[in-house]
Amino acid sequence: MFAAFAQAQITLGEEKIDYENPKEYNIAGNEIEGTITLDKNVLRLVSGLLPGQRVKVPGEKFSDAIKALWKQGFFDDVQINVDKIVGNDIYLKTVVIEKPRLSSYTFKGVSKKSEADDIRKKIHLVSGKIVTDHLLASVKNVVTEYLRDKGFYNAKVNVLVQPEKNSRSKVALVIAINKGSKVRIQDVVFHGNHVMKSGGFSFKKGFGLRGRMKDTKRYRWYTFWNSGKYLEDNYEKDKPKLIEKYLTLGYRDAHIAKDTVYFVKPNKVKIEITMDEGDKYYFRHITWAGNSKYRSGQLDTLLGIKKGDVFNQGVLDQKLYNNPSGYDVSSLYMDDGYLFFQISPSEINVQNDSIDIEIRMFEGKQATINRVTVNGNTKTNDHVIMREVRTKPGQLFRRSDIMRTQRELQQLGFFNAEKIGVEPKPNPADGTVDINYTVEEKPNDQIQLSGGYGGGRLIGTLGVTFNNFSARNFFRKSAWQPLPAGDGQRLSVSAQSSGLYYQSYSISFMEPWLGGKKPNSLTVGTYYNIQNFNGTNRFIKINGVRQRNPYSSFMTSMTANVSFAKRLRWPDDYFSFSVGESYSYYVLYNARIFAFPTGYINNLKTNINISRNSLQGNPIFPTGGSNISLTAVLTPPYSLFTHKDYANMPAEKKYQFLEFQKYKFTTQWYMQLTNRKAPEGKEARNLVLKTAFGYGILGMYNSSVGVAPFERFYLGGSGLTGYSLDGREIIALRGYADNSIAGPDGKGCSIISKYTMELRYPISLNPQATIFMLGFLEAGNAEQVYKNFNPFNVKRSAGVGVRVFLPMFGLLGLDYGWGFDNIPYNQSTGNGKGQFHFTIGANLGEL
Repeated sequence: MFAAFAQAQITLGEEKIDYENPKEYNIAGNEIEGTITLDKNVLRLVSGLLPGQRVKVPGEKFSDAIKALWKQGFFDDVQINVDKIVGNDIYLKTVVIEKPRLSSYTFKGVSKKSEADDIRKKIHLVSGKIVTDHLLASVKNVVTEYLRDKGFYNAKVNVLVQPEKNSRSKVALVIAINKGSKVRIQDVVFHGNHVMKSGGFSFKKGFGLRGRMKDTKRYRWYTFWNSGKYLEDNYEKDKPKLIEKYLTLGYRDAHIAKDTVYFVKPNKVKIEITMDEGDKYYFRHITWAGNSKYRSGQLDTLLGIKKGDVFNQGVLDQKLYNNPSGYDVSSLYMDDGYLFFQISPSEINVQNDSIDIEIRMFEGKQATINRVTVNGNTKTNDHVIMREVRTKPGQLFRRSDIMRTQRELQQLGFFNAEKIGVEPKPNPADGTVDINYTVEEKPNDQIQLSGGYGGGRLIGTLGVTFNNFSARNFFRKSAWQPLPAGDGQRLSVSAQSSGLYYQSYSISFMEPWLGGKKPNSLTVGTYYNIQNFNGTNRFIKINGVRQRNPYSSFMTSMTANVSFAKRLRWPDDYFSFSVGESYSYYVLYNARIFAFPTGYINNLKTNINISRNSLQGNPIFPTGGSNISLTAVLTPPYSLFTHKDYANMPAEKKYQFLEFQKYKFTTQWYMQLTNRKAPEGKEARNLVLKTAFGYGILGMYNSSVGVAPFERFYLGGSGLTGYSLDGREIIALRGYADNSIAGPDGKGCSIISKYTMELRYPISLNPQATIFMLGFLEAGNAEQVYKNFNPFNVKRSAGVGVRVFLPMFGLLGLDYGWGFDNIPYNQSTGNGKGQFHFTIGANLGEL
């Protein structure tokens, strides 16, 4: 592309230099010509031909000077000429031609800006860079390789050089790309496979060989989720997956005998793979060596592998090292302080189809924890983290304590669940270990900006929740950055309104470690609500005096509550117990939708809950564990203390003091269905199955009083819409209209059941934006009369949805559900009709 020359032309007019008899001269000057951007003094220094030096003409210093200048890579041509000789003084002239420099570059044949940006990141071209043949070849190779990685194996790339009109030292590049069509896989053919089928699925062996190759799939026009692209890197990664399945079936010698990839069309390749399956092997004798802490029989029981079992290296490794259930030999020792424990299985005899294994162990001595530290917490105070840590200095090392600590730190919600790490640092000399936990803070304060629709109008909510608040630093000016934080307390303030029709204000505070020594939490809150049924002002002025508007229709409530929760140690320390007291005072005026229009209601209730929460992983996207809860809400049985005739008592008197007993049982289970490993620098994405069910019943103490008109269940919709002050529980049932299952009179139900199954897949587990998709099956029903209730006579639905968690706004949800069944008293929903459910700022209502 560019011509390059270098020479030492040593002449003086017509007088020739005598090459056979070199003569020594004094350099009187060395003029540099042809430079545009380079400094002449620097080039003179690089050449080594400086005024005042003595040189022989001809001599090696001239060739050395040219080599030194040429080595810089800045020139297309270098010449050293003799300008003149005066006596013993020689005047030199160094003439150079600089290589052009890059002014700009453009793409031709690239339509997507994102694709052009990706290529720019790879070619690293910047204005002012020297344009050489090597640079042009490098750009071409990098772009070609990028396109090959995208499946464009027939791409043509040319790099064109265009001189700038106004500058002879600058050029522009045009990177011309003709991608052609993607190369797709026409077929993947297997030979020599008898144990495993080439395709299909069986319950015994799972997917066939083609199904084992995750990213090397045959192209079929009707499979929109599978591009069928041939990418060499993906193919090389997929080949070991073929062997993995054989190893689980006992074929430990299975391997790929040969494979070939060839073009059958310009844009289609065919892959042929020949398998050598080998023989099937079985476990025979398994012996132990080096064990003194536990008898061989105990270890055999834990290992659970018997003579004659199919040889499976994966199962053996799992039983020795890392069983997800925690029942493996390494865990047995690690949970008893044996940090220096080592175990190594060896094949000591292979006879016919049987393998003898000797498991060699080094138990070492028990390790004691020396120091426990934490790094990475820039906001959360050390004591908030350390109180959740289960590994304490002086205790024996236990791996289960480390795993439990990681779980507790995840459940705090202050840190990126994917980045919580632990680094044990053993000290074999003294039998101790230092443990360092690493965390990465994530934004966890929330602005609640929610919207919903209910009662025929829009409802908006604005609130703030500070999930890592610090009350003790409230009066320290320096702690307001922008708010005092770091002590793990929660402060929430919110307001909800739909204009004159509805207003609600609330504030609550939670201290998770009351007193700072034990995980006993205290929560206090107060609420004020106004529900206006006809949109008129509650008060007007008559003759300058503020009076209640006789045409208004409203209900107000004031509530205060306090609750105390305690972690339990029995049956295990996943259990917790809480008890709370709540008092609400209601004022009704012309509120004709209730049992009586005008009057006062007092609701004093005690809330008692026992629960077990063992959820694992990201709190927004749990991957394992369960959450089981049993709740009782009780009021004093006022009617049992008096001998009044409640059957004939006016409603405003009967319900002046609400009495009821309410019980709920709910459970959620999460199970990870796949076990994909996380790529380097990324999170692992696995399918997770969530199953949940719940029951609720609103009971009475006295049949003459009946079921309370408050605290009832309303089923259907997103579980978020509507507003009410009567303590109702709005439970989601996607695929049906909001609150559509609430009894024939629409006043709520006294007994309910609900069942949910969700299959979830994460798109992103980044704490800045957690996104996952889901498909769901759901069923539920609610009745006003107990005898009409059948927990399995349910309204069914199915659908799909997506969840997006943003730290500042909470969980956003969008679902589309189909309700399959008929609701006798509400024909506008169900019956196979589908509908969207959209929520902002809260999860779907759970029972």
